[in-house]
Amino acid sequence: MLFNTHVLMSGAEFFSNDAPINPYYADESIDTDTAMREHWEIQAALASAGVIVTKVLAPSTSQDGVYTANWALVRGDTAILARLPNARKSEEDWAEKILSAFGKKVIRVPDELRFSGQGDALPCGNYLFCGSGYRSDEAAQAFAAKTLGYERIQLQAAPQLDEAGNPVINASSGWPDSFYYDIDLALAVIKPPVDDQKGLIAYCPEAFTPESQKILEEFDGVDKIIVSEAEAKQAFACNLVSTGETVVMSATAPQLKAALESRSLKVITPTITELAKGGGYIRCTTLSLN
Repeated sequence: MLFNTHVLMSGAEFFSNDAPINPYYADESIDTDTAMREHWEIQAALASAGVIVTKVLAPSTSQDGVYTANWALVRGDTAILARLPNARKSEEDWAEKILSAFGKKVIRVPDELRFSGQGDALPCGNYLFCGSGYRSDEAAQAFAAKTLGYERIQLQAAPQLDEAGNPVINASSGWPDSFYYDIDLALAVIKPPVDDQKGLIAYCPEAFTPESQKILEEFDGVDKIIVSEAEAKQAFACNLVSTGETVVMSATAPQLKAALESRSLKVITPTITELAKGGGYIRCTTLSLN
């Protein structure tokens, strides 16, 4: 079964790292021309995998508008709109306007809850792998899963710790931080379940709290590929797009690439450097519309 066959992508024209809202931001400057070229290479890779890419403009008022995965979670004709950090707040109304123009019924999560859209909620057939605690609240994900008819698998990534071993609060967003602040940095859906066949995910155990590691170990609804901490954290290995036949992923994660190819999946590996400076990668630049 093919999935992720139609995605929304914006652009990297306004991409910057002015507000360091996750641990990957650094003082080094962004080469906008390179970021735009990388974005185009992701589009080309997806197109070669048979994915329909619909392009829209990114908002000029946000540094991270290139990361459209965080705009919403979409299923069928309904979209649950994200509620983002202050540095990205203008993307919410922007995304609502765009998704409404595509005929989606746009619903906002209640009570000012945080919700990072598809970045923190990954569909796998009727399952929804959710990550809470950093960019999303569990109550928001419960609302999204119930509204869209998913069975929620609730997880939490491991926090970023300071030298004293205490959780880090991001100075820019005021929210707790993690190198896996969105679950799409720690887990990837490779294939959804079909009939009597299990789905397939790839995930990094060390990216999750012990409680969530146990949930994933014991969950029997999918087969699993283990991703090393080095490839997940340094190579953004899990931040990929799979159609179920072709995987567009990091060019610097050879272990995961070999594991996918051993399962007869085709792998395409565009090289990403600039977009990673914002803590995002391939999956982050795409919002699945089907």
